[in-house]
Amino acid sequence: MAYVATRGGERAIEQAERLFREELGTIDMARVAAIRQSMPYLIDRVMGEASLFDEDMAALALAQTGGELSEAVLVLRAWRTTQPRLAVAAPLLQEDLLTQRRISAAFKDIPGGQILGPTLDYSHRVLATDVLEGKPFAPPAVEPAAKPAPAHQPSLADWQRQQGLVAPAQDSHVAPDDIPDLTREPILFPASRAHRLQSLARAETGGVLALGYAAMRGYGNAHPTVNELRLAEAEVVVRHPSGTPFSAGRVRVCQAEVTSKEKGGYLELGFAASFGWNEVKVIAAATLDLNSAEAPVGSPVHEEFYLYHTESVEASGFCIHFKLPHYVTFQSVLDAMRDAKAKAAATPVEAEQMEPAE
Repeated sequence: MAYVATRGGERAIEQAERLFREELGTIDMARVAAIRQSMPYLIDRVMGEASLFDEDMAALALAQTGGELSEAVLVLRAWRTTQPRLAVAAPLLQEDLLTQRRISAAFKDIPGGQILGPTLDYSHRVLATDVLEGKPFAPPAVEPAAKPAPAHQPSLADWQRQQGLVAPAQDSHVAPDDIPDLTREPILFPASRAHRLQSLARAETGGVLALGYAAMRGYGNAHPTVNELRLAEAEVVVRHPSGTPFSAGRVRVCQAEVTSKEKGGYLELGFAASFGWNEVKVIAAATLDLNSAEAPVGSPVHEEFYLYHTESVEASGFCIHFKLPHYVTFQSVLDAMRDAKAKAAATPVEAEQMEPAE
């Protein structure tokens, strides 16, 4: 497309940004801390879509953009690109996760048991309107469990393999340097599963939900059952330059496995995982992963379609760029319309005179 550069309006552009900033007011550490404390699941969503686990930076991005999610993800990704990559963490195993919520819709009695953890699944969706009348909403205290669940829970898929329900695991000892990195290598189609899962991990939640829902409703061959859904904290284990492995801290992670069909006598599993706790995203993403192999080209749940169209920064940037000046291209459309109307209204002789010379 051809663009006309905006010139001579530097002051107007500067004032437009000032108007936006003025509405937000002063941003200080107190506001950042309040956003981080009061909206942890929104923080998780921004961190997941930005591929960066830093709660303070995510809260700052939300404060600085007024809560506009695509802008917050954009500025956080931009900041991320300025930071050095110090090390590659060790792979995570399900049984090593510090699990806080773990449920299965496929099996009632699973090894380790169902752990409901923090959820609104079974609550009434009622607004606490008394807060607007000056009466604070104080949630009741959590009662300690008579027998707390172990922090580490086994992999349900491993148990299913022992039962002959899921195909035996293949040896996947891959050197970290051999794993493709979506932030450094463009995705190519057909995509490797590593690229697909990385893309879904940082895809825009609403887009993943919409297309995952499309797969569930009939555009894909999937009516998923949640095999295992897990919210957990993961130790980030890296290796010191001296060679000693150590924990650099913990990050919140979520993952989902879904199944809906069998192939070759085994249940097929779709998988997805992401930074932060974002259940609806990983369930929808795992459904798309499960559906990828059979969706026809051109389908809204075909791999190339959903991987391109759930990339939040690129999608929002492309949409928003239409606000930029398109005077030249749009004027050419108007010229063509005027020319067509003039020819339609002209007499045959006049129309012939309008034709360009050979």
